[in-house]
Amino acid sequence: MEHWNSTLGSGFILMGILNDSGSPELLCATITVLYMLALTSNGLLLLVITVDSRLHVPMYFLLRQLSLMDLLFTSVVTPKAVMDFLLNENTISFVGCALQMFLALMLGGAEDLLLAFMAYDRYVAICHPLNYMVFMRPKVCWFMVATAWVLASLCAFVYTVYTMHYPFCMSRKIRHLLCEIPPLLKLACADTSRYELFVYVLAVTFLMPPLFTIISSYALILCTVFRVPSSEGKQKALVTCSSHLMVVGMFYGAATFMYVLPSSLHSPKQDNIISLFYTVVTPALNPLIYSLRNKEVMGAFKRVLGKYML
Repeated sequence: MEHWNSTLGSGFILMGILNDSGSPELLCATITVLYMLALTSNGLLLLVITVDSRLHVPMYFLLRQLSLMDLLFTSVVTPKAVMDFLLNENTISFVGCALQMFLALMLGGAEDLLLAFMAYDRYVAICHPLNYMVFMRPKVCWFMVATAWVLASLCAFVYTVYTMHYPFCMSRKIRHLLCEIPPLLKLACADTSRYELFVYVLAVTFLMPPLFTIISSYALILCTVFRVPSSEGKQKALVTCSSHLMVVGMFYGAATFMYVLPSSLHSPKQDNIISLFYTVVTPALNPLIYSLRNKEVMGAFKRVLGKYML
């Protein structure tokens, strides 16, 4: 089969979910609203946690990192998808595709590890409250954050370089919202079966230990919570943990579908819906899940609003 030179040619064509939708204008408007919601809610959460000294504790330090990751993740994908639809220009250069893939993988991987660290933080806070500031001292928190960013960056770099080294066929159309490994491998002219196995093994290796950490942490938390005599203490712990579990469920459900399930179970339409979910919907919902059910965050928001409005 004839190849095209992807490094010198015009790049790829992203045939995202907007092109296959029955009502593309309505979907585009919905995506734009969700993106603006993600920008506003994550931006406000970052501002409130930074400005209010009462939130300068490990739990909110990690939550601030989550908001930053969500803000960057949705900004890597959504503006281009919307502008491409409005300008009727869906091309992306080879370098642009590689960069988008690297950033999406890095931010997704960092969030994967961060969610595990957040679960550990809740475990220490509820099961070992007297030693909380020892186990979660500032150096430990910074080490957690640095570990998430560095490991995710290294993994994303390896994935991106190896995926983009393949020769691609005459078709330049990526039937996906963004440049990701599964849809790109469908355009490769070489045998990618071994690499697909490598992607699967590394995805399982990267996803399962954090997920096991989260499940174990919350199992121990539940055992501790149900031994608490105070109903108010139980309710506070369960509200905090349920918010985190909702975020975990949305993130790991999408990541498992995209990178763990066999490619034979994927279809372009399903992949586009899942990618839309974790690049647009989840970043918009995460800060609402954490803030609307959290009295400390809402209280801090009112204090900051009152301080700058008066």
